[in-house]
Amino acid sequence: MFYREAGQFKSSYKEDQAIFPILQDRLGVGLVLAVAFFAIPLFGGEYFISAIMIPFLILALAAIGLNILTGYAGQISLGTGGFMAVGAFAAYKFATWTMVIGQFEGTMPLVMTILLSGLVAAIVGILFGIPSLRIKGFYLAVATLAAQFFIEWVLIKFGWFTNYSPSGIITAPPLEILGYVFSSPAEKYLLTLSFVVVLAMAAKNLVRSHIGRGWMAIRDMDIAAEIIGFKPLQTKLSAFAVSSFFCGVAGALWAFVHLGTVEPEAFGINRSFSILFMVIIGGMGSIMGAFIGAAFIMLLPIFLSNVPPMIGWDIGVDMVSHMEFMIFGVLIIFFLIVEPHGLARLWSIGKEKLRSWPFPY
Repeated sequence: MFYREAGQFKSSYKEDQAIFPILQDRLGVGLVLAVAFFAIPLFGGEYFISAIMIPFLILALAAIGLNILTGYAGQISLGTGGFMAVGAFAAYKFATWTMVIGQFEGTMPLVMTILLSGLVAAIVGILFGIPSLRIKGFYLAVATLAAQFFIEWVLIKFGWFTNYSPSGIITAPPLEILGYVFSSPAEKYLLTLSFVVVLAMAAKNLVRSHIGRGWMAIRDMDIAAEIIGFKPLQTKLSAFAVSSFFCGVAGALWAFVHLGTVEPEAFGINRSFSILFMVIIGGMGSIMGAFIGAAFIMLLPIFLSNVPPMIGWDIGVDMVSHMEFMIFGVLIIFFLIVEPHGLARLWSIGKEKLRSWPFPY
C-alpha cells in the first residue's frame, strides 16, 4: 500500500525492508537470472563459458567476500588471495579424505567439501583478523599482506597440504554430486552459478541484518558504535570470518572448477590486488558492485585486445598489458577521490530514477 509524504510516493515499511523493494529491481534481477541460467548455457560458446563466465563468477564471489570486510566493515585487507588458497587446499584435503560412517566408506560429498573449505578459511581469517582489534588503516593492510605471504609460504613449505606432491601442483578430483559428474563447460558453469547466486543472496540478506548494521557502525565510527552496544571484538572478527568464508569457497571453486588443479601460484599477491581493484572500481559497500567490478576487470583486457585492431590500431600484447595497468590506476584514483561507491553508484542512481517515476522530484 502506497501513501504520499512530503510530495513523494513512499512504500510501506515491510516493502522497504524487502531484499528487492521496487518492482523494476525485481524484474531486472529476474531477467538477469533467466539469462544466466538458461540463455548462456544454451547459446554460449565453450570459450565464452570456460574462459570468461566461470572465472567472472568466481572472482565476483571473492570480491563479495572482500567487500564485506572492506566495504561494509571498513577493515582493509590485502590477503584475499591467501584466504582463497586456504579454501582451495582445504577442499583438496577434504576431497581426498576417506569417510567411514557405519557401513558407508567413501569420499566426502562435493558440496560439503566446498562449504567446509570455506569454514576452514573462516577460521584462518579469524586468526589473522585478531590484529584488527589493535591496529587499523595502513598497519592493518600490512598485517593482512603479511598473512598473504605467510599462507603462501606454509602451503609451499609443508608437503602435507599437497599430499607430498613433488611439484606442489595437484590435480583436482572430479566434480561429482549424487553420482552425476559435471564435466562439460556448461555443467561446470551452472554448478558455479548456483554457488554464487546462493551465497550472493545470503550476503545481501546478511548486510541488511543486525550483523551487517554492526559492521557499518564499526566502519563509520567505531567508538560511537561501541557506545550504542556493538562489541568491536565480535563485530570485527565476524567480518573477517564471513569474508574469509566467501573467499575460501571462491578459492575452492577456482581450483576445482576453473583450473582443475590446486597450486599456490594461482593465489599470489596479484590475485589479492586484482580483487581489491574490483571492489574499488565496482563500488565499496555494494554486493552489486562486486559483480560490476569483476565484469570490468574481466572484460577490459578483452576490449583492449580486440577493439583497437578493429579500427586499424595494432598496439601489441605488451602495450595492452601496460594500458590495463594505466587504466586501472587512473580509475582507482578517480573513484577513491570522486566517487567511493564506484560504478555501482550508476546502478543506484538508475534505481532511484525508476523508483520516483513517473513522479520525479
